[in-house]
Amino acid sequence: MKAFSTAFVQAENLRLPAPSTAFARTEDAVVAAVQWLKLGVELVGATIIALGIITAGALLVKALLNRRTADFTAIRLTLARYLALALEFQLGADILSTAIAPSWEQIGKLGAIAIIRTALNFFLSKEMQEERRQSGDEEEVVGRGAKE
Repeated sequence: MKAFSTAFVQAENLRLPAPSTAFARTEDAVVAAVQWLKLGVELVGATIIALGIITAGALLVKALLNRRTADFTAIRLTLARYLALALEFQLGADILSTAIAPSWEQIGKLGAIAIIRTALNFFLSKEMQEERRQSGDEEEVVGRGAKE
């Protein structure tokens, strides 16, 4: 019995934080880590958009200087690919936000943003497929005309 009481006194002298305080600190650390991760993912998405704008802008200037206005569809598809990829990263950041959202109101707002971004990505992908199909049809017609 004396060994038990000695161990109890020693444990009491350690002054460990209360479980609720330790939990709160851990929760705060997880929230902070997720916020930093979300910021990083958003930064990657924004960087992809910037690269897409720069790439499409350079292609546009090149097409205008060479007076090849038929290349505009290819330029649009190039920009669309970058935007679709960036939207995926932005959607990932939104999903991270929902993991740490403290209120139903914030979760609702994030859900609405996620739905909008998903819809944008869907229609952008659909348009890209349509443009590819049309440009493939145009190349096929041009190829047949050259053979005749």
